[in-house]
Amino acid sequence: MPEQPAFHLAQVNIARARFPIDDPGMADFMSQLDQINALADEAPGFVWRLQDDSGNATNFQPYDDPRILINLSVWKSVDALFEFVYKTGHSEVMRRRYDWFEKPNAPHMCLWWTPADEHPTTLDGTTRLLHLSQYGPTASAFTFKERFSAPAPRM
Repeated sequence: MPEQPAFHLAQVNIARARFPIDDPGMADFMSQLDQINALADEAPGFVWRLQDDSGNATNFQPYDDPRILINLSVWKSVDALFEFVYKTGHSEVMRRRYDWFEKPNAPHMCLWWTPADEHPTTLDGTTRLLHLSQYGPTASAFTFKERFSAPAPRM
């Protein structure tokens, strides 16, 4: 039996919707959520994602602004997440993101390594985004462009 990794990759991304979530301007995005979430759930390297009883994360509100949506997930590797984001049906949603979401003026996505037996919270995600904004990419909060390796396993 192969040894389990000590760390998995956590990712958070946020986006401010151009319209309230129940506005017709968001209907096309909302209609794709179940399909995209199912695609993630079945993707190689997927471990976990933030969701409520509806199966998505649109009801989580870690910020005072109700139009800021959060996505939080865990993957086995940076490459597995990159493959899902840019080389599956998810890429079409990415191409159309500005139909539904405002262009960000601060870091809106970051990655970090988390112990393999833990799932991050929305507070973990918002804290990592703030860290990235304040300090740039570090081992604590990084991007696809500036990656950091997983920490060495604890002995």
